Amino acid sequence: QVQLVESGGALVQAGRSLRLSCAASGAIHSGYTMGWFRQAPGKQRELVATIRNGETTHYADSVRGRFTISRDNDKNTVFLQMNNLKPEDTAVYICNAHYTFYNFWGQGTQVTVSS
Repeated sequence: QVQLVESGGALVQAGRSLRLSCAASGAIHSGYTMGWFRQAPGKQRELVATIRNGETTHYADSVRGRFTISRDNDKNTVFLQMNNLKPEDTAVYICNAHYTFYNFWGQGTQVTVSS
């Protein structure tokens, strides 16, 4: 089992920045692909960004160039640096850990961007 705990969500104005953290514990190892997803009210959960092998990253088109995902394997923590936030970024941001047929989710942290 892997436990994921997110933090860093807040209410911010458009154009500002936030940094989310996801602390992983349990049977986590560097082979896991870590990711951030988000879910806005009334919408489906969507992929925001992933990182594997500590350096290979993938971003949704809507956040590319504004968000950066990174990983500290020593601390088993994944970060999501979010710059130039927009009201449409408002959502619950959820951390994910995936490895072969193992898939774990955190509880999420709320990000609200006001215009």
